[in-house]
Amino acid sequence: MKRSVIEAIAGMDRLGKKAVRWGVVIVFLWIGALKFFTYEADGIVPFVANSPFMSFFYHHPSAYKQHMNKEGELVPANHAWHISNNTYGFSAGLGVFLITLAVLVALYKVAPLASMVASILVFVMTLGTLSFLITTPESWVPHLTDHQWGFPYLSARGRLVIKDVVILGGAIITMSESAQLYLSRCKQ
Repeated sequence: MKRSVIEAIAGMDRLGKKAVRWGVVIVFLWIGALKFFTYEADGIVPFVANSPFMSFFYHHPSAYKQHMNKEGELVPANHAWHISNNTYGFSAGLGVFLITLAVLVALYKVAPLASMVASILVFVMTLGTLSFLITTPESWVPHLTDHQWGFPYLSARGRLVIKDVVILGGAIITMSESAQLYLSRCKQ
């Protein structure tokens, strides 16, 4: 490979940082907006209900398994239970929080200190999300008839969660970049 190509690749770190920042913004805006929809609120129930840090947001976290809707399914009796469980109220609040974080991370050039704090919160939230791998039984393939079950066999929910390792790294990049910008402005 030509040296000039390698040098061009070596200089792409700034582009990579921008891609990471805007990736975090897009993911948090999109997922935050989806929290206002029933299927998304229903989908996070096992995570929240099993979390020792979040289950208190639900009125009846231990009863969720009897009231689960499949993605895209709307069973009126289950929906009524989720309303009384605070499933949708919690999800909407989480949506507002995620969208707020996304906006603050995006505004790093205007408000670097606020953006840094938002990135720290993204980091902490991502640690919380990754804890679902430990607290949520649905994160692992269940023992049905296949001999491949449990750890290390991630279910669809588990595969969704493990991707947050990348967001964790992204939050470190965005918080560092925002802090650097804030400190450089303080020197002026």
